[in-house]
Amino acid sequence: MNIAWGITGAGHFLKESYDVFRTLAREHQITTFVSSAGEEVLRMYGLFDKMGEISNGEYLQELFLESCSGRSFSKTGRFLLGKYDALIISPATSNTVAKVVHGISDSLITNAVAQTLKGGTPAHIVPVDVSGTLISEMPYFIDREMCEKCDDCPPREKCPKNAITDQINLLKCDGCGLCVDCCPHSAIRGGFVECRVRDIDAQNVKALRSMDGIAVLKNPNEIPSLF
Repeated sequence: MNIAWGITGAGHFLKESYDVFRTLAREHQITTFVSSAGEEVLRMYGLFDKMGEISNGEYLQELFLESCSGRSFSKTGRFLLGKYDALIISPATSNTVAKVVHGISDSLITNAVAQTLKGGTPAHIVPVDVSGTLISEMPYFIDREMCEKCDDCPPREKCPKNAITDQINLLKCDGCGLCVDCCPHSAIRGGFVECRVRDIDAQNVKALRSMDGIAVLKNPNEIPSLF
């Protein structure tokens, strides 16, 4: 089957989504569409350079970046031509969900959803902010209470992306984790944070569920059962 995968700028569910699509790519052709924020987050979590394992660049297995797509998002026209059997957005940020619910298609991902619905292809969306609270994985950061501000800082000196000063520049970081291992004070780590879902975001997910042509999934692990 030909599957289109849309990635937005959420860290929550990102690694789980990657693992699911890497498995699906063994039997299906997958084209990946990545928003500008999604591209940044893929790099932060060390996944961007691994995307070739899912979308190797051949026809219907390309990696399309919003940052390289212009403003017309011409590649989303494939959905009108029936090139894909399904579009799956996982993870979907609250911003993306809100735009889809209100008919806004001003990004690569929301435009893909709009063209998918117009073309009659089923769309499946895995929202991040559904209800209650969620535990989300954070990219690497410097714990200021543990950092000794060493003049000779091994993480800073060995970072291949020059992403470390007194903090980690997440727009440069590619999530390699080298800094974690070489900090003598264990001041660099990832972690998890508890986030409360806003009422407006929960309401938008509820509205999303009522839209024709869209199915809302609770977790990326539900995706394989679609195929």
